[in-house]
Amino acid sequence: MPASLTAIYLDHRQSLLGRALRIVRDVPTAEDVIQESYLRACNAERKGPIDNIGAFLHRTVHNLALDHIRRRRTQERFEAPHSDAADPLEIACDAPSVEDRLLHRERLAQFMGAMEALPERARRIWVLNRVEGMSYPQIAAHLGVSQGTVFNDMKLAMGHFVDALSRADRG
Repeated sequence: MPASLTAIYLDHRQSLLGRALRIVRDVPTAEDVIQESYLRACNAERKGPIDNIGAFLHRTVHNLALDHIRRRRTQERFEAPHSDAADPLEIACDAPSVEDRLLHRERLAQFMGAMEALPERARRIWVLNRVEGMSYPQIAAHLGVSQGTVFNDMKLAMGHFVDALSRADRG
Protein backbone atom coordinates (compact mmCIF):
# COMPACT_ATOMS: atom_id res chain seq x y z
CA MET A 1 0.00 0.00 0.00
CA PRO A 2 1.39 3.38 -0.86
CA ALA A 3 2.36 5.38 2.20
CA SER A 4 0.45 8.38 0.89
CA LEU A 5 -2.84 6.44 0.82
CA THR A 6 -2.39 5.25 4.40
CA ALA A 7 -1.38 8.71 5.58
CA ILE A 8 -4.35 10.34 3.85
CA TYR A 9 -6.69 7.68 5.25
CA LEU A 10 -5.40 8.28 8.78
CA ASP A 11 -5.70 12.07 8.34
CA HIS A 12 -9.31 11.72 7.18
CA ARG A 13 -10.28 8.87 9.50
CA GLN A 14 -12.33 10.97 11.94
CA SER A 15 -14.26 12.77 9.22
CA LEU A 16 -14.83 9.46 7.39
CA LEU A 17 -16.10 7.91 10.63
CA GLY A 18 -18.40 10.88 11.23
CA ARG A 19 -19.78 10.68 7.70
CA ALA A 20 -20.47 6.95 8.00
CA LEU A 21 -21.94 7.36 11.50
CA ARG A 22 -24.42 10.00 10.31
CA ILE A 23 -25.81 7.49 7.80
CA VAL A 24 -25.65 4.11 9.57
CA ARG A 25 -26.08 5.38 13.18
CA ASP A 26 -24.02 2.52 14.61
CA VAL A 27 -20.34 2.83 15.60
CA PRO A 28 -19.25 -0.77 14.82
CA THR A 29 -20.96 -0.63 11.43
CA ALA A 30 -19.42 2.77 10.70
CA GLU A 31 -15.99 1.35 11.57
CA ASP A 32 -16.60 -1.53 9.16
CA VAL A 33 -17.67 0.90 6.44
CA ILE A 34 -14.54 3.07 6.70
CA GLN A 35 -12.30 0.00 6.83
CA GLU A 36 -13.97 -1.34 3.68
CA SER A 37 -13.48 2.04 1.99
CA TYR A 38 -9.75 1.87 2.77
CA LEU A 39 -9.54 -1.64 1.26
CA ARG A 40 -11.37 -0.46 -1.85
CA ALA A 41 -9.03 2.49 -2.17
CA CYS A 42 -6.06 0.12 -1.93
CA ASN A 43 -7.51 -2.05 -4.70
CA ALA A 44 -8.26 0.99 -6.86
CA GLU A 45 -4.74 2.34 -6.34
CA ARG A 46 -3.25 -0.95 -7.58
CA LYS A 47 -5.13 -0.50 -10.85
CA GLY A 48 -3.97 3.05 -11.35
CA PRO A 49 -3.36 6.32 -9.53
CA ILE A 50 -6.26 8.04 -7.76
CA ASP A 51 -6.37 11.79 -8.43
CA ASN A 52 -7.92 12.84 -5.11
CA ILE A 53 -7.62 10.09 -2.49
CA GLY A 54 -9.50 12.04 0.20
CA ALA A 55 -12.49 12.62 -2.07
CA PHE A 56 -12.36 9.00 -3.22
CA LEU A 57 -12.46 7.79 0.41
CA HIS A 58 -15.34 10.11 1.33
CA ARG A 59 -17.40 9.10 -1.71
CA THR A 60 -16.70 5.41 -1.06
CA VAL A 61 -17.71 5.73 2.61
CA HIS A 62 -20.91 7.51 1.59
CA ASN A 63 -21.81 4.84 -0.99
CA LEU A 64 -20.96 1.92 1.29
CA ALA A 65 -23.01 3.39 4.13
CA LEU A 66 -26.01 3.87 1.84
CA ASP A 67 -25.59 0.30 0.55
CA HIS A 68 -25.59 -0.94 4.14
CA ILE A 69 -28.82 0.94 4.90
CA ARG A 70 -30.48 -0.46 1.75
CA ARG A 71 -29.42 -4.02 2.62
CA ARG A 72 -30.67 -3.64 6.19
CA ARG A 73 -34.07 -2.32 5.02
CA THR A 74 -34.41 -5.18 2.55
CA GLN A 75 -33.56 -7.70 5.25
CA GLU A 76 -36.07 -6.13 7.64
CA ARG A 77 -38.75 -6.31 4.97
CA PHE A 78 -38.19 -9.94 3.93
CA GLU A 79 -36.66 -11.69 6.92
CA ALA A 80 -38.20 -12.52 10.25
CA PRO A 81 -36.82 -10.45 13.10
CA HIS A 82 -33.96 -12.09 14.96
CA SER A 83 -34.69 -13.09 18.50
CA ASP A 84 -32.20 -14.59 20.93
CA ALA A 85 -34.96 -16.08 23.07
CA ALA A 86 -37.15 -18.00 20.65
CA ASP A 87 -40.60 -18.98 21.84
CA PRO A 88 -40.47 -22.76 22.32
CA LEU A 89 -44.00 -23.09 20.98
CA GLU A 90 -42.93 -21.58 17.65
CA ILE A 91 -40.01 -23.93 17.03
CA ALA A 92 -40.80 -26.57 14.42
CA CYS A 93 -40.62 -30.15 15.59
CA ASP A 94 -38.86 -32.76 13.46
CA ALA A 95 -41.12 -35.54 14.69
CA PRO A 96 -44.13 -36.37 12.53
CA SER A 97 -47.50 -35.31 13.88
CA VAL A 98 -49.89 -37.81 15.42
CA GLU A 99 -52.00 -37.60 12.27
CA ASP A 100 -48.99 -38.32 10.03
CA ARG A 101 -47.99 -41.30 12.17
CA LEU A 102 -51.52 -42.68 11.97
CA LEU A 103 -51.60 -42.26 8.20
CA HIS A 104 -48.21 -43.97 7.85
CA ARG A 105 -49.36 -46.87 10.04
CA GLU A 106 -52.49 -47.30 7.92
CA ARG A 107 -50.41 -47.17 4.75
CA LEU A 108 -47.99 -49.76 6.16
CA ALA A 109 -50.90 -52.03 7.12
CA GLN A 110 -52.28 -51.73 3.59
CA PHE A 111 -48.87 -52.56 2.15
CA MET A 112 -48.42 -55.55 4.46
CA GLY A 113 -51.88 -56.82 3.47
CA ALA A 114 -50.89 -56.54 -0.19
CA MET A 115 -47.63 -58.34 0.58
CA GLU A 116 -49.47 -61.25 2.23
CA ALA A 117 -51.76 -61.57 -0.81
CA LEU A 118 -48.77 -62.12 -3.12
CA PRO A 119 -47.77 -65.63 -4.20
CA GLU A 120 -44.96 -66.97 -1.99
CA ARG A 121 -42.23 -66.94 -4.67
CA ALA A 122 -43.07 -63.37 -5.80
CA ARG A 123 -43.05 -62.18 -2.18
CA ARG A 124 -39.70 -63.87 -1.55
CA ILE A 125 -38.18 -62.39 -4.73
CA TRP A 126 -39.40 -58.92 -3.78
CA VAL A 127 -37.89 -59.20 -0.28
CA LEU A 128 -34.58 -60.52 -1.62
CA ASN A 129 -34.36 -57.62 -4.09
CA ARG A 130 -35.81 -54.67 -2.16
CA VAL A 131 -34.89 -55.58 1.41
CA GLU A 132 -31.78 -57.73 1.06
CA GLY A 133 -30.43 -55.80 -1.95
CA MET A 134 -29.77 -58.82 -4.15
CA SER A 135 -29.62 -58.41 -7.93
CA TYR A 136 -31.84 -60.37 -10.30
CA PRO A 137 -29.01 -62.77 -11.30
CA GLN A 138 -28.17 -63.37 -7.63
CA ILE A 139 -31.82 -64.08 -6.80
CA ALA A 140 -32.13 -66.43 -9.78
CA ALA A 141 -29.06 -68.39 -8.64
CA HIS A 142 -30.22 -68.38 -5.01
CA LEU A 143 -33.71 -69.70 -5.81
CA GLY A 144 -32.72 -71.89 -8.75
CA VAL A 145 -35.02 -70.11 -11.23
CA SER A 146 -34.34 -68.18 -14.42
CA GLN A 147 -33.70 -64.44 -14.48
CA GLY A 148 -36.83 -64.10 -16.58
CA THR A 149 -38.85 -65.65 -13.76
CA VAL A 150 -37.30 -63.23 -11.28
CA PHE A 151 -38.14 -60.32 -13.59
CA ASN A 152 -41.73 -61.49 -14.11
CA ASP A 153 -42.32 -62.09 -10.40
CA MET A 154 -40.92 -58.63 -9.56
CA LYS A 155 -43.20 -57.10 -12.19
CA LEU A 156 -46.14 -59.01 -10.70
CA ALA A 157 -45.28 -57.85 -7.16
CA MET A 158 -44.79 -54.20 -8.11
CA GLY A 159 -48.04 -54.12 -10.10
CA HIS A 160 -49.85 -55.78 -7.21
CA PHE A 161 -48.56 -53.13 -4.74
CA VAL A 162 -49.52 -50.25 -7.02
CA ASP A 163 -53.02 -51.66 -7.52
CA ALA A 164 -53.56 -52.42 -3.82
CA LEU A 165 -52.37 -49.02 -2.62
CA SER A 166 -54.30 -47.09 -5.28
CA ARG A 167 -57.47 -49.02 -4.35
CA ALA A 168 -56.86 -48.08 -0.71
CA ASP A 169 -56.36 -44.42 -1.69
CA ARG A 170 -59.65 -44.37 -3.58
CA GLY A 171 -61.53 -46.09 -0.78
